[in-house]
Amino acid sequence: MIERKPIPVAGPWITEKEIEAVTEAARTSWYGGAGRAVKTFEKNMAALTKRTFAIALPHCTSGLHLILRTAKIGSDDEVIVPDITWIATSAPIEYVGATPVFCDVDPRTWCLTASAIEKVLTSRTRAIVAVNLYGGMPDYAAIEQLARERNLLLIEDAAESIGSRYQKRPSGNFGDASVFSFHGSKTVTTGEGGMLVLDNPSFYERCCFLRDHGRPPGDRFFQNTEVAFKYKMTDLQAALGNVQVSRLDELVERKRQIFSWYAERLKIPGTQLNEEPADVFNTYWMTSLVWNEDHAFSKFELMKHLQERGIDTRPFFSQLSSIPAYKGRFRCDESRCENHVATRLSERGINLPSALCLTEEQVDYTCKTVTDFFKGK
Repeated sequence: MIERKPIPVAGPWITEKEIEAVTEAARTSWYGGAGRAVKTFEKNMAALTKRTFAIALPHCTSGLHLILRTAKIGSDDEVIVPDITWIATSAPIEYVGATPVFCDVDPRTWCLTASAIEKVLTSRTRAIVAVNLYGGMPDYAAIEQLARERNLLLIEDAAESIGSRYQKRPSGNFGDASVFSFHGSKTVTTGEGGMLVLDNPSFYERCCFLRDHGRPPGDRFFQNTEVAFKYKMTDLQAALGNVQVSRLDELVERKRQIFSWYAERLKIPGTQLNEEPADVFNTYWMTSLVWNEDHAFSKFELMKHLQERGIDTRPFFSQLSSIPAYKGRFRCDESRCENHVATRLSERGINLPSALCLTEEQVDYTCKTVTDFFKGK
């Protein structure tokens, strides 16, 4: 077998511009310069998403926590989430003492739908967290209308979809608030980091208060009026983020190029790649492959086959109602029986190498290896 450099599943595209910006921040972001890069990053993200306010955070999870706490979601409340996503979407619901309700998703977009949400609504439902899975987006026109009619808080989990659009509106512009992730695997990275964007001024002021240990704005005497949280981003992270956001079109173009290479080469009957409905511009954070019941093997078999040949992959997100953390809780047994699409995706899907550094030759080799595996089955 030919010795090949391992093909990474995810990773950023860093240039000298980012390195120079972080170096400059390390030199100047102290004393009178402290906080300057963070403020610029917040301004840039508010402009990008066409929101009034943006709050830079250590991770996306903290944004969900802050907005749920600010909206006074609590122990008597239910919050609807897709049954297939990363646990970071649902964990903050427990942080505030509320109950996550796991909802099935659309078989094409892999995202929530208004009709699926309606099936799990109860008198206790207070909020919906809609996830833009792997860069795709749901039908927000229908979901926003439903949220308005039922007076529900709508949060857009845009962790994976910076640069995506629905009906020409940018990801980050939907619902009462939106959250982004800048983890090292994301299209735009700050290493770790997140952003909360919103329009409601009272929500904004409350979130800013809660993220700084519950002290009034401008307080220098440590007179905290509540016990709250420490959710801040550093200037070094923000300096990296500012350059990355300035290069967003270039980064998204690369992601879409990588996806197009896969789409050209993977023509396996009974399989599906990420969809791009007519009203969506998908940034394909991860290129994901899903197969139907005609192919009787587990995702872990395919992943092992690829790993042995130097190709790193990840499983499609687990169905939340199936993971050990929720065993025996939150109607998980019922959700697993009811949410057929989430079950199928979780059992028969993987994320293919999608790092921004990929070459066409690496994608070609990956596609050939995947195709050969399917032929052998």
